[in-house]
Amino acid sequence: MPLSTPFFPDKTMTSTTARRKSNTFYVILIAGAAALGGFLFGFDTAVINGAVVAISKAFNISSWVTGLAVSLALLGSAVGAFFAGQIADRYGRIKAMVVASGLFTLSAIGSGLAFGIWDFIFWRLLGGIAIGVASVIAPAYIAECSPTHLRGRLGSLQQLAIVVGIFIALLSDYFIAVSAGSAEKPFLFGIAAWRWMFWTAVPPAVLYGMAALTIPESPRYLVAQGREPEAANVLTKILGGNVLEKIEEIRQTVMREREPKFSDLLRRSGGLLPIVWIGIGLSVLQQFVGINVIFYYSSVLWRAVGFSEKDSLTITVITGAVNIMTTLIAIAFVDKFGRKPLLILGSIGMTLTLGTMATVFGTAPVDAAGNPTLTGSAGMAALFAANLYVFCFGFSWGPVTWVLLGEMFNNKIRAAALSVAASMQWVANFVVSTTFPPILQYFGLGSAYGLYTIAAAISFFFVLFFIKETKGIELEDM
Repeated sequence: MPLSTPFFPDKTMTSTTARRKSNTFYVILIAGAAALGGFLFGFDTAVINGAVVAISKAFNISSWVTGLAVSLALLGSAVGAFFAGQIADRYGRIKAMVVASGLFTLSAIGSGLAFGIWDFIFWRLLGGIAIGVASVIAPAYIAECSPTHLRGRLGSLQQLAIVVGIFIALLSDYFIAVSAGSAEKPFLFGIAAWRWMFWTAVPPAVLYGMAALTIPESPRYLVAQGREPEAANVLTKILGGNVLEKIEEIRQTVMREREPKFSDLLRRSGGLLPIVWIGIGLSVLQQFVGINVIFYYSSVLWRAVGFSEKDSLTITVITGAVNIMTTLIAIAFVDKFGRKPLLILGSIGMTLTLGTMATVFGTAPVDAAGNPTLTGSAGMAALFAANLYVFCFGFSWGPVTWVLLGEMFNNKIRAAALSVAASMQWVANFVVSTTFPPILQYFGLGSAYGLYTIAAAISFFFVLFFIKETKGIELEDM
């Protein structure tokens, strides 16, 4: 009998370890399915990169209208983000994902079939609404379905999915343009290559909807709807063990809740709650540092300084790969180092690299068209600074902003506050994306990157004085 005694603790430990691994695998699986919305978010916003010049020529439009064609989808994203919280709280996170999937699919098909610039903008606007919904639902769902010790890393899956979506969009643009000879030339069945760039979004859009139908509803939504047995079943798969205590915690917060309203975000004395302003500040600064100029216009940018279409698209693909690698770094360290240190390091790095780009572009000699010409060391410095800038953004403000937005608000206001913060992010994105072409045309790249440098410097002080660490804190304790 004594010989067999040591086996019992080992068996128990082995069983517990296996169960924890099974729970972790399940959580990663459902978080990954939800993050497909992030993949489409990245893909749909970046796929226009390789088509910008071809669209402007096909529809014979000015730099202002080109900026609108790229960025008006972002206003749709602001609308989608603003109403996503209400949709998710009324009908559930899963149904919101399915709606987004349908809108992504219609947008991809319509954008490729567009007859003129205005119907093209309509289809992009529809896709923008889908992006806005996905940008709110995915981080909220992942935060609500993640154990505390994994929440930062799983929350970063949203940004990883976004940057993978950006990379795949840029890669598909590259192969389509190279295969056709140019984005303006015919590709398969004699149809212009730029139209095929948008149609490549159809398969992942359909897959997103199918994946959403296979994952469980958020346990916090289920408790709020009085469906506690279903919530217990989900929490058992996520956490394991006795989940009644967790359900009671959620119930207590839900009992203090009612359907979220914008008025919940207001102080008694008037004005938004400070935490909501901080969320808006995070969202706006994430965009004002100019990251999406790289992903929406990089092929235009590099062609403006003398690179060929093929080389410009190659550089863009490399930048997308750098973005993925740095996001993986963020996932590895966000729960170890915390949110605030990564943001501070990122702000410092972005300020230095953007300042370098502003200096290089601002002091370079210009050609007859007024574009800077980068040769020798200046060209290498600009390329190095651009990719180092993406590196600095990729391990900090890219993923960490979404992690914080998913977890920094308390249960009572989370959906409503996240909707407001995310919608303001899209408004800021719209401002940056719309103004870049005319700034490039009338003031030059040096001025554009000078503005983004100032925003990066402001982001450092914003984090230093206003951001509190959320690592290791339960959502119910926020």
